[in-house]
Amino acid sequence: MRILSTLAGAPTGGAETFFVSLVTAFAAAGIEQRTVIRRNPKRAAILRDSGVPVREAAFARWFDFGTRSVLRREVVDFDPDIALAFMNRAADRMPDGRHLKLARLGGFYDLKYYRRCDHLICISHGIRNHVIANGWPAGRAHYIGNFAEAGDAPAADRAAYDTPTDAPLVFTPGRLHTAKAMDILLKAIAQLDGVYLWIAGDGPDKVELIKLANELGVAPRVRFLGWQVATAPFFRAADVVAFPSRHEPFGTVSLEAWAYGKPLVCSDADGPAELVRPEQDALVVPRNDVDALAHDLWRVIEDKALAARLVTAGSQRHADEFTREICVQNYLALFDRLR
Repeated sequence: MRILSTLAGAPTGGAETFFVSLVTAFAAAGIEQRTVIRRNPKRAAILRDSGVPVREAAFARWFDFGTRSVLRREVVDFDPDIALAFMNRAADRMPDGRHLKLARLGGFYDLKYYRRCDHLICISHGIRNHVIANGWPAGRAHYIGNFAEAGDAPAADRAAYDTPTDAPLVFTPGRLHTAKAMDILLKAIAQLDGVYLWIAGDGPDKVELIKLANELGVAPRVRFLGWQVATAPFFRAADVVAFPSRHEPFGTVSLEAWAYGKPLVCSDADGPAELVRPEQDALVVPRNDVDALAHDLWRVIEDKALAARLVTAGSQRHADEFTREICVQNYLALFDRLR
């Protein structure tokens, strides 16, 4: 089986990170692949290091004739069995050919970008319901969840981030964007004396969030770590993982918390609400509820038995449903069924 994967993504982001994770997982499974991505030297280097050939193209919004030419040449040279597009722009430029045309949907996207695709792979049941409700045939919409792996790097040295060894530490990775509700998390931390917060991410709200941290008086206890390709050291150093999003189609952070054996406190955004089991493998709070988020973060910090119970259940969910091997098997089984 030969797979051509395409991505016209941003320099950073969850979907872009998962593209690399899935392509490299296919490579580890011995699948013959090629990729076409928007120009990104770091991403290209990671893919090439895993043994996957990469071509880069502009994937520009307007007057972009070169990208379609690159894709056509790749189809002729490689003759893929499967073309798998990630997100809108790559799907909109799906190349013609004998191959099966699939797109992975990581959000509640406008289906006008997917008219060139045969089938859609939705990362949540909610997204699948969305595409069917908007007219996509149910028989051509499929659910496959994401996966997460725990990296083997040791815990970050708290002293290097001016964080006391014995202080409760909350960690969250995510884009600094209103959808991720980092403002709500900062306000919750303001209610928790002595609790430190590490945020791994970048985005358009960075300046405003730093300003808010100063206004709330929590800046001495908050570390803005920037975008981190490797988050393992920060997960391992943390006591609790927070995931407060206002809008979240799936939420791989939940899987990461389980993979690293950390108690999870998340919002009831669409993805986490579908995924987690409240009071079993995560604590779930209403979106935008500062008091509820602060309360449940403190519950996990104070109640070690509760934290251990959440970790045990979350680790089991991960092992049963969301490992790399299970995800790859699900994709390959779908490809075989559709060909």
